Amino acid sequence: MNLNKKTLKRFDFILIIDVIILSVYGLIMIGSATSGGNFLSNPYVKTQLIAFILGLIAVVILLFIDYEIYGNLYLFIYGISNILLLAVLFFGFGEDQWGARSWLSIGPITFQPSEIAKIGIIISLSKFIEKNEDNLNNPLTLLKVIGFAAVPIVLILLQPDFGTAMVMLFFIAIMFFISGIDYKYILSAVVVGLISLPIVYMNLEEFQLNRIKVFFNPELDPQGAGYQVLQSKIAIGSGKLFGRGLYQGVQNQYGFLPAKETDFIFAVIGEELGLIGGGILIFLYIVLMYRLIKISKNALDTFGSLMVIGFTGMMLFHIFENIGMTIGLTPVTGIPLPFISYGGTFMLVNMICIGLSLNVALKREGLEF
Repeated sequence: MNLNKKTLKRFDFILIIDVIILSVYGLIMIGSATSGGNFLSNPYVKTQLIAFILGLIAVVILLFIDYEIYGNLYLFIYGISNILLLAVLFFGFGEDQWGARSWLSIGPITFQPSEIAKIGIIISLSKFIEKNEDNLNNPLTLLKVIGFAAVPIVLILLQPDFGTAMVMLFFIAIMFFISGIDYKYILSAVVVGLISLPIVYMNLEEFQLNRIKVFFNPELDPQGAGYQVLQSKIAIGSGKLFGRGLYQGVQNQYGFLPAKETDFIFAVIGEELGLIGGGILIFLYIVLMYRLIKISKNALDTFGSLMVIGFTGMMLFHIFENIGMTIGLTPVTGIPLPFISYGGTFMLVNMICIGLSLNVALKREGLEF
């Protein structure tokens, strides 16, 4: 693709600037949450910064590759995604530390395959729906598409990683809704979901049951399962309007707040930057969602539109669930905050989503690849 002046005028600078601001915001808060020496010598900050730079490089590279190429390779991408999830079941680790076997190590590189698989499933499912869109409301066709989407969810539940499975269910549901399936199928899915709740509840692990019980009443186990939520609420409440100041949070700096650089980083923001800091972050996320939805709405084809709306749904669930669990509105599921929480794989995956979305936006403007 020739990046001339005409192209640059049509490039979504607002989206990429918003993402850069979010990422820098995250780097600052990770530095405060870990407070390990000088900012740039902090190993957490350095890892996140490297992931961010690699992400920016990925965005640039993706701008030069027609996204339809990924659509043509959708079965290959789908297969690789499921192979990665299968590999976790046999060679993964993390069950002792995080309650789910969700990580793989290849030499010195440690990563979470489900994060990579989410992109692969969004790409492959978008193309699969496009190929079947004319008959999507045919029961057999719809069943085939549902089966296609269900395989990776089942593999993730076997880890067991309920949080990531919920993310997938959410963005898949949005993709189905946007693709125009009949409302009778949506209503049927809701009814089946409600009926299956008791079965799901009876098959949850003990730590997952504890999280649900504590969600309704954190005081049931204030030193155990309820500890995270209680400390998070104290941190956010103590920040008031303007916060205690960067590096000045009591819950954060004195180690009362667990998983503060990952799952509960919003509590660090609330304590140290107050309602103003949290409000600015939410505003940046609103801009992010708006730009992505606009790209999806104006996409040249169904594949591009569904792919971008899938990325949007994935990030939206992460944002709502993460912020919700820090203030007690949703159960604790270990879902990180996009561009803010510490995690190299997570940062790189989100940047790739942005790169692919920008690619869809450029092609919509009639640019030649």
